[in-house]
Amino acid sequence: MLSGLVIVDKPQGWTSHDVVGRMRRIAGTRKVGHAGTLDPMATGVLVVGINKATRLLTYIVGTSKTYTATIRLGESTVTDDAEGEVVDTASAAAVTEADIRAGIASLTGEIQQVPSSVSAIKVNGERAYARVRSGEDVKLAARAVTIHRFEVHGIRPARDGAVVDVDVTVECSSGTYIRALARDLGSSLGVGGHLTALRRTHVGPYSLDQARTLEQLADDLEVLDISQAARALMPNRELTAEETTEISFGRRIAAGAPAGSAESATADRPAAAFAPDGSLVALLADSGSFAKPVLVFAPGTGGSTSSEQAR
Repeated sequence: MLSGLVIVDKPQGWTSHDVVGRMRRIAGTRKVGHAGTLDPMATGVLVVGINKATRLLTYIVGTSKTYTATIRLGESTVTDDAEGEVVDTASAAAVTEADIRAGIASLTGEIQQVPSSVSAIKVNGERAYARVRSGEDVKLAARAVTIHRFEVHGIRPARDGAVVDVDVTVECSSGTYIRALARDLGSSLGVGGHLTALRRTHVGPYSLDQARTLEQLADDLEVLDISQAARALMPNRELTAEETTEISFGRRIAAGAPAGSAESATADRPAAAFAPDGSLVALLADSGSFAKPVLVFAPGTGGSTSSEQAR
């Protein structure tokens, strides 16, 4: 059974759900999922899991992301991006490069960010964007996010300076809304702002260099083997033949520091454990002097094993 990750270069105008539907047809299986939604306007890296590799998606969702984007200063939209109606305008002619860089500096590091009101966040069981579309005024709570890098690459006045386009790269924690950064930068400068272009270039260890368009994948389905995917994603632990047998049956083994990590493996950040032949056996989390399987991938185990079941 085909299992692994597919790094898709999502096209503009497609939802992440649309991509999953197309990949189900390309891969010939219903068991397909993605690791982190991209808005229809956005393009770039969408990590898709097939069959057993869907179990890795939980650990990919929480990784850091990198984007290239264009922020337009001087116009605010209802969606904080180019897909929404312009609701306010103010000339950005007086905004200087120093002003822009100071505003970006204030949005770098650990910040409290209010997500866009048309995000997919649920409010009393219903998506925020659905409530907005029905005419409700939705106010979402601020949440902590980290902007690791927010770099300016170009500043381009347009319309006789009435609007200013700012090309940026943003590296951020999971849960960050780039269009909210555009909104907040424009707000801090007193002219409003929204996102006009967004391309995701990295999701954790997976990059745009590895990505393929849906057309390319339909012609030649390139799948990152589940063992290769796990090696890139998390700390590694090499098992002996005896340990491989024990873990394959969901049993615990002695704890051991994963290669390349100074910290113990946890259920939230487990180690990928590999058999002597290099195949992925399980994800392991340390518990005292023992390591327990969080998920077991070895053949013959009947699927995944939870840490609560492991003994």
